[in-house]
Amino acid sequence: MRFLHLADLHLGKIIYGVSLTDNGDQKVWVEHFLEKACDLKPDAVVIAGDVYDRGQPPGKAAQLLSLLVTSLAEMGIQVMMTAGNHDSINHLSFLSELLQKQQVFISKPLGASAELTHTTLEDEHGPVTFWLLPYVYPAMIAQVLGDEEIRDYDTAVRRILAEQHIDHTQRNVLIAHQNVTANGQEVARGGSESMVGGVGQVDFSAFDGFDYVALGHIHSSYSVGRAEVRYAGTPMAYHFNETKQPDKGPLLVTLPEKNGKAVIELQKIEPLHRMREVRDDYEKIRSAMLDMPWKNEYLKIILKDTRVTPEISDFLHETARAYGSEVMELTSEYNVFTGEAMLAGTRDIHEKPVEELFAGFYTDRNNGVQPDARDLALMSFVGEMTRAARDQGEPGEPEFRKVLDFVLGQEVSGK
Repeated sequence: MRFLHLADLHLGKIIYGVSLTDNGDQKVWVEHFLEKACDLKPDAVVIAGDVYDRGQPPGKAAQLLSLLVTSLAEMGIQVMMTAGNHDSINHLSFLSELLQKQQVFISKPLGASAELTHTTLEDEHGPVTFWLLPYVYPAMIAQVLGDEEIRDYDTAVRRILAEQHIDHTQRNVLIAHQNVTANGQEVARGGSESMVGGVGQVDFSAFDGFDYVALGHIHSSYSVGRAEVRYAGTPMAYHFNETKQPDKGPLLVTLPEKNGKAVIELQKIEPLHRMREVRDDYEKIRSAMLDMPWKNEYLKIILKDTRVTPEISDFLHETARAYGSEVMELTSEYNVFTGEAMLAGTRDIHEKPVEELFAGFYTDRNNGVQPDARDLALMSFVGEMTRAARDQGEPGEPEFRKVLDFVLGQEVSGK
């Protein structure tokens, strides 16, 4: 039995203000995945949750899922997907009974029945049953089973699995979306993972008896406790912290006879834009960008020796775009109050420039979007005025009038 395991598609994802559906990243990935599925001809494709990035996805995200599922069904490949914590299970499972007739199986809400959606495939070694466990939390399972003593995730998962009529003498595959650990040990998370460390832990031993556990939720690809309990990771990096895993793609799982050793192989898919973090002095970054070794990439640039000025911001953004790249994040770790100024005792070494504080606050409040050149110019102007005011006393009406005139001048020039 051969199947492709993927998870955490997050269709409709927006990073640093850029929509990965509008910008083509997710569409290109789906197209490449379909080409790979056509070549590999697996028996099934399993998607372990967080199909969408939010419960009410944009139209283009729904169209992408439709393209993915419809194309696989046309190839005669069964599709099984479970709802993650980012999905609305009611939204995802809409028309699920009708879709089952096309060999598309989606986890259903747990409510009146505790029975999980499941389906069985056959190969030369006999049946393989796939069980679809949506993202669960203790209060949900406590209500479904009528047991208020269920108060932690590990117990909730074990109890709902115990309700299923699973024949462990045959092969079984579980598709789940949970925070699975081995003896309480967690791995370092990527920046786009919203899970708080230590919350919702389920020990891998809860899945003893399953021949393979296709996991979603954590954005890295790795096994937990044993080789057959495995996270697929995200199809592409969704945060600069996730670039530590250089190659991403679905896992091709070959399941042998009962008690045999599964073979798990990464199927690399190149993203439309790779993510890269660059940290260096400005002149070195400038020289490198003129040669442009980073084509068609999403860049995080950290300046070591200078502040971010409007001129620097304009150059880096415009040069990157000329080569199909995008500066997603531009920051500086330079402290203007070091060096001669620090030795002269005129500034506190821990103090940051006012414009950097403004820029950080702006970015934090705008979902990672960096201030544009006009905003940076205003921040720089106010920063210079603030530093001058420190030497001359509190700013008065003339200083505020200068700020107002500067803003009005920007508005006029912007027209």
